[in-house]
Amino acid sequence: MSRKPTIVLVHGAFADSSGFNAVTKRLVADGYSVVAAPNPLRGLAFDAANVKALLDSIEGPIVLVGHSYGGAVISMAAEGNANVKALVYLAAFVPETGESAQALVERFPGSTVGESLKPVPLPDGQVDLYIDPKVFHPHFAADVSAAEAALYSITQRPATGAALGEPATGAQAWHTIPSYNLISGADRIIPPATQEFMAQRSGAKTQVVEGASHLVFVSRPGATVALIETAAQEGQEGREGQER
Repeated sequence: MSRKPTIVLVHGAFADSSGFNAVTKRLVADGYSVVAAPNPLRGLAFDAANVKALLDSIEGPIVLVGHSYGGAVISMAAEGNANVKALVYLAAFVPETGESAQALVERFPGSTVGESLKPVPLPDGQVDLYIDPKVFHPHFAADVSAAEAALYSITQRPATGAALGEPATGAQAWHTIPSYNLISGADRIIPPATQEFMAQRSGAKTQVVEGASHLVFVSRPGATVALIETAAQEGQEGREGQER
């Protein structure tokens, strides 16, 4: 029997890997090895190259999971890596070559991200973007408790404006690797219509979590883990079928 894949979790902008704590606990309890990748949030090609290097260091099969902007990162990072057996998108961008996160978020109405951002100019001329803590709860994490949302707003990591505006380059891995998409049904950052458009275009197996905010993996860890484990199990069954 093939061994269980390693689950690699890639956070998005305005978050960090600590948001995956509840998901990680459940995955580890179910016997999976888990790696929470540090996403630099400096530029799409740069970030994808960093995640790709981490993937190259992992032996055996991998299920690669990305939240939000992390979806764009995994779509590039997994390309050409035969160990990546499935891609799981959590309220995430699934760009085609030439598309940026910024362009996709504007494709359908309903996002509050433009009015939520708090820019911080950097010495090199770049701009770091944060979600204003005043609106983090209602706009980013509405179905998380106010106290918990306040903590996530404090520990959020900024992305550069350049990263969010940088188009995806090269072949996108979702064309050749099976994908799974968890759509947050009450998302005020990436509108559900945008998520559904990307999921349908990619041919992903899709689950809609009604009432879920952009932090769906925090508020609904059970649904998140269930989809990740479905991807892992179906990928494992596919490998075993090839080995026979």
